[in-house]
Amino acid sequence: MSLAETYSGLRVLDLATNFAGPYAAMILGDMGADVIKVERAPAGDDTRGLPPYVDGLATVFRAVNRNKRSILLDYRDAADRETLMELVETADVVIESFPPGVGEKLGLTFAAFSRRNPEVIVCSVSAFGDGPIGSTMPGYDALVQAVSGLMSFTGNEGDATVRIAPSVLDLTTGMWGAMGLMAALKRRADGAENGKGGGEHVRPALIDTAFNLMNHQLLGFLATGAEPRKLGAGAPSAAPYGVWRASDGELLIATASEPQFPRLCAALDLPGAVDDPRFATMAARLENRADLDRLIGSRIATATVAQWLTILAAAGISAGRVNSVADACALPVVAERNLFTGIADDALGSIRLPIDPDGSALRKSAPRLDEDRAAILSGITARKTARSD
Repeated sequence: MSLAETYSGLRVLDLATNFAGPYAAMILGDMGADVIKVERAPAGDDTRGLPPYVDGLATVFRAVNRNKRSILLDYRDAADRETLMELVETADVVIESFPPGVGEKLGLTFAAFSRRNPEVIVCSVSAFGDGPIGSTMPGYDALVQAVSGLMSFTGNEGDATVRIAPSVLDLTTGMWGAMGLMAALKRRADGAENGKGGGEHVRPALIDTAFNLMNHQLLGFLATGAEPRKLGAGAPSAAPYGVWRASDGELLIATASEPQFPRLCAALDLPGAVDDPRFATMAARLENRADLDRLIGSRIATATVAQWLTILAAAGISAGRVNSVADACALPVVAERNLFTGIADDALGSIRLPIDPDGSALRKSAPRLDEDRAAILSGITARKTARSD
């Protein structure tokens, strides 16, 4: 069975906007689900309006909405809300990301969906959850990065605080949403075998994702009370570890164990560093990180990136050039991994999921707004009939 056959026959309603919820839906779409993107009138998903555009379609929207069909509904209109509920009756999964209070106001909640379809699994994506406190706190990726503390140790010491550039919380929360839905679908299937099926409410939140991504930094803080520091490209538990400038560019060197340090010193021709008490152990090197970084930096500046990469590779030291995006896209390993994959109906193509080795799951590019209305509406009755047989 191929990846694109995993959830063949599964229907997903994607009511979400922006990144997290749509990404979760796209993952299921890549795995073969029939994903109907229900977009709110008049303009549809917010990301449709974000430049740049290719053939009139935003690349931001394209990135998380392939393998979907689109229908535009006005949630304020009673007839359109009823159409939505009829779609819910035919669905296995509903994914939504309504801002706090909006779902309740529109009558589009887990309880409402479950009344129409007791077997439906609902994934509600939020910034801070649906508790008494979190439900009052709307937010986006960057805001949650700030509030969670994740931004507080991102960047270089002394510089202005910056966010992690990719929408890391949105996209990772989308992954958690997809995993939560897969688990819920398995539980529903197991329950059906025992006559105990039923729906479920999956509720990933960006704040949960942020705390999980902080991982060992957060546990380190809980253990010691010491706030994580801004280390730029450095690591909190290893040194030397970071980016240094060679004569023609930058390279990252990562030494994360005691045996690597003597090999690094030999490769850099810094014999005195091995016997220097400031650098004798990992703990000592972390305490004297600034002195060590300056020592290494003065040596790295004397040769090119390519020269150092050859020397460090021979010594078994992990190192790599700091590439531009253009340079990274041109790497032979990127072509070998088939990361950019074509789609028959879209010359731009897309980026395959890591679990889709040959890109065969990329069947259809992101839809134009409302382009599948006729097929979706005509399929409601057929789908309901098929499910009742």
